[in-house]
Amino acid sequence: QVQLVESGGGLAQPGGSLRLSCAASGFSLATYAVGWFRQAPGKEREGVSCINYSGSNTYYANAVKGRFTISKDVARNTVDLYMNNLKPEDTAVYFCAAALHGDAPHAMCVTTPSNPRGHGTQVTVSS
Repeated sequence: QVQLVESGGGLAQPGGSLRLSCAASGFSLATYAVGWFRQAPGKEREGVSCINYSGSNTYYANAVKGRFTISKDVARNTVDLYMNNLKPEDTAVYFCAAALHGDAPHAMCVTTPSNPRGHGTQVTVSS
């Protein structure tokens, strides 16, 4: 069964850090681009960061550039999102999605692949 499962969300204080993981099962991420997306109540869905299938090219939304880092680990079959210097406006449900042979991270973050896609993990930044 092809599946993506997110983990690592939770509550963090402003200025704190979290690491989200997107784990794939039933297929290998070695040939897939992967993106992290978020949606907060009342706001549009946003492509946060995406990485191409080879891991050689990445894209970050302006709102997270310099604070978030995306990393692909083929051996673990995961893609992690390291989130530093968190802000209250980072509060949202974060989910990951994958695209076979995707080689354009910016385009992926704009269009949001529909399948496979995880169910999401809640990130809350609050003091």
